[in-house]
Amino acid sequence: MAIARWNGEIIAESDETEIVEGNHYFPLESVRSQYLRPSETTSVCPWKGTANYYSLHVNGEENTDAAWYYAEPKEAASNIKGRIAFWKGVEVSA
Repeated sequence: MAIARWNGEIIAESDETEIVEGNHYFPLESVRSQYLRPSETTSVCPWKGTANYYSLHVNGEENTDAAWYYAEPKEAASNIKGRIAFWKGVEVSA
């Protein structure tokens, strides 16, 4: 079971994560969406495609752009479509 925690709360937990470049990509349905706030930030990975971001809002604190996902990943990364990964202080344990 992989668990993502930040600011004292569990953000996501799943037995079905995909690990890519050392990051656990959690299925969207395993993420507690009440903690996600849409961001306008994007970035581009040459082999995965364009990433979109969420900021986390937990217990009154904001962690800007701490989660990302690929809405339309390139074919080589199709296994992470519909999944979210975390960074910026989010602790992921497996």
